[in-house]
Amino acid sequence: MTAREEELIARHLLEHQDEIDVCFKNKEWAKLAALVRYARNDAPKSLIHTDPALYRHLRECITRFFLRGGDAFSLEKLEALAN
Repeated sequence: MTAREEELIARHLLEHQDEIDVCFKNKEWAKLAALVRYARNDAPKSLIHTDPALYRHLRECITRFFLRGGDAFSLEKLEALAN
């Protein structure tokens, strides 16, 4: 999976967080790892100047993800399961 594909998957899951459970059920570990990696790296700072509305939206989604327990994910385990 390319970096762009990972970003698109992570952004989709952040915006549709109800689908995270579906990914678990379907054992889509690579998608979940991409989500956790993206959320931990935070929204791209370059968006602050180029697209502030998108930056705010992504920050809100990331905050909601962590408030719903996203910090409990183990990136290392997800990556191991994906490989």
